[in-house]
Amino acid sequence: MFRLSKPTTAQVTAVIAEASSFPVKDSEWFTSAGELKKRRIPFGCAHDFASLQIGSGEAVFTAAQNAFARWKQLDLGWVHVANPEAALALGQIVAVEVRTLGLWSLNLSRIVRTVNTPTRFGFAYVTTSQHVEWGEELFLLNFDPQTGSVTYLLEAVSQPRNIFARIGYPFTRAMQHRFARESLMRVRDVVRGR
Repeated sequence: MFRLSKPTTAQVTAVIAEASSFPVKDSEWFTSAGELKKRRIPFGCAHDFASLQIGSGEAVFTAAQNAFARWKQLDLGWVHVANPEAALALGQIVAVEVRTLGLWSLNLSRIVRTVNTPTRFGFAYVTTSQHVEWGEELFLLNFDPQTGSVTYLLEAVSQPRNIFARIGYPFTRAMQHRFARESLMRVRDVVRGR
């Protein structure tokens, strides 16, 4: 999972093909409305929640939806989608490349929930065995027609799967928090035209 060099296109394609054959799992943590199910988080799992008002108005909500469809919430420089042509659709495998401490990792997840209503848009994905973490993550946009507020919400339940992620757990958690902060700000900046 961790490597010293950036995965080649051929390697990414091969890993995605392999992950596509894995059994499809349903979401354990998020409902079809994009809300956390009323369950206790098991010992050893982290539950992360972050949100940011990214703007206001229907135009901002539409721009944020377009940003999600182009994977801008995962385009952070040190993190990006290795298969950017992937559709935001049920069953889609999303390959996320991460580079930290000079190491590369390729982390595959499968979209198990999509949310697309006049006031909510997003998706949840479940990690595959080709991911350094076990868990699920929700990426959700909320539009409040009363106030015009558009909010981007990130929520995740996870625990380290890979031995290096376990050994370096404090660093892993720091990177998860960094990812959440930067993802929220990235979508805000994209909808503001930056």
